[in-house]
Amino acid sequence: MMRAILVGLVLTVGAASAVPAQAPRGSANYDFTYSYPQQAARISPLKAWLDTDKAKLRAKVAGEAAEFRRQTQRDGSPFRKYEASKGWEVVADTPRFLSLSVTTYGYSGGAHGYGASGGLLWDKRAAQRVEPKAVFVSLAGLDAALRKPWCDWLKRERVQRLGAPIETDDIFGQCPRVKELTVLLGSSTGKAFDRIGLIADQYVAGSYAEGQYELTLPITPALLRAVKPKYRGAFAVR
Repeated sequence: MMRAILVGLVLTVGAASAVPAQAPRGSANYDFTYSYPQQAARISPLKAWLDTDKAKLRAKVAGEAAEFRRQTQRDGSPFRKYEASKGWEVVADTPRFLSLSVTTYGYSGGAHGYGASGGLLWDKRAAQRVEPKAVFVSLAGLDAALRKPWCDWLKRERVQRLGAPIETDDIFGQCPRVKELTVLLGSSTGKAFDRIGLIADQYVAGSYAEGQYELTLPITPALLRAVKPKYRGAFAVR
């Protein structure tokens, strides 16, 4: 499902954006893959952070899978091999920022696996990682600028997927706020951010069977006002 939003957000940056081939690693207990694009690999501190993240994730899944193996041996239950994958892709590469999306997947022996989305900005000027939501003055301000188009679209999309009117309950039916969503920043020109992507992962807006909900919206004057002054030069209204 991540692919749908990337079609609208990712720049046509050529072969350099391709994810480097990184051989899957694993054991009898688990399978593991982790990848990131060449643009990220060329930024030494970002590459170092990604490699550390990769090592931490692999150690975590290796430890949990080994413990699950020991547990199944103790109680005689069947062992199901763990899986973990994490893949970063370029959303936009502008003069100020490298914008990345990430898709993660895991399976830990249950009925089905679990996935999640995320985003990251590399500020080339400050040489540091930035959470996409952190470029905005406040989550409340960002939510106010996005709420109507996001909630109107989500309601229509859920009705279409479910084939019936939506019933509000204690679990689903409410329109999730920005703090519950993945935010991605994209560009159609390669010069400034002029698009914003919103992703509601499974269980955020609906059931697991409904999948992710993904929407791309243009940067509007209201959204630009929600951006912190020090970052506004990196944005453009469409």
